[in-house]
Amino acid sequence: MSQDAPPLLTEVLQQVSRSFYKTLWILPRSVRRPISLAYLLARATDTIADTEMLPVKLRLDTLRRFGERIAGEHGQPLEFRALAAQQGTPGERVLMERAEEALALLDACPDEDRKRIRDVLQTITSGQELDLQRFGGAASENIVALRNDEELDDYAYRVAGCVGEFWTEMCEAHVFHAMELDVLALATPHFHQLSVRFGKGLQFVNILRDLPVDLRKGRCYLPEDKLRAAGLAPADLLQPENEPRLRPLYDTYLDVARAHLEAGWKYTNLVPGSPRVRLACAWPILIGVRTLGLLRRGNVLDPARRIKVPRAEVKRIILRSVAGLFVPPLWRGLFARHSQV
Repeated sequence: MSQDAPPLLTEVLQQVSRSFYKTLWILPRSVRRPISLAYLLARATDTIADTEMLPVKLRLDTLRRFGERIAGEHGQPLEFRALAAQQGTPGERVLMERAEEALALLDACPDEDRKRIRDVLQTITSGQELDLQRFGGAASENIVALRNDEELDDYAYRVAGCVGEFWTEMCEAHVFHAMELDVLALATPHFHQLSVRFGKGLQFVNILRDLPVDLRKGRCYLPEDKLRAAGLAPADLLQPENEPRLRPLYDTYLDVARAHLEAGWKYTNLVPGSPRVRLACAWPILIGVRTLGLLRRGNVLDPARRIKVPRAEVKRIILRSVAGLFVPPLWRGLFARHSQV
């Protein structure tokens, strides 16, 4: 981040987003601040929704009150000290303690940027509220599953697909030139649709990677109708020995995630003019598709097996992508290379 950025968008942001912080840091300065602020506010709403020591009703009420402040419906200060005390990491604790500071930064944004941030946060919080309502009584002994693929796709859009649209709108307003946008609109009228699939792909990676953790919280994002057709109930997924029975269905969702990320890669290569934006898109996509490769091996129901791309490999992915900007054949092969199992 630039030296003139407020500490909330530097030190605190880095604490709550060690991996995505690199993506935000590489963005052009014109969009770095508003996109970082939107991400920070989304992390705050996510922290509220995920504070499991608080009753669901209290979390829903707090989330709605915070959403009203974000939307500018009132200016009544929010008191989050009790909520902050429940956080397990210093970054999330500081984030909740300084929520008013984040809201002040939002109020200081130019009108159009503030509207874009408010719009995307409204969609994200609607997904978080729906999640709390859906899984309100869930527990490891009472697993609640999504009903079908329509609910899964809707969830992925609300919490991530909409972010792709927001990202694109911000870049169209501040980074891309009018002539570039005119050419792009003629050549690729579905550019915005690709950005939605980009976001959905990243969320599918999270869902598939975090399956054993979510199950032990009583949450199953794999649709119940598909599990039933495979002869499985959500509770069966608590047993790692049932992984071979799940694997054919699980692999179909790995394929869905990969197809979304491939659409995101196409989007990345259509980004006009800005190497920084292209790199910011490439890094989560390449790390995501590499994660999918790791998920194709081993037992994805084993809670003791945390599947994650090693930090050293993440650094190699970043370095190869930077080098690829100057070596087109290397760049063109990046997605396929990191898709290998």
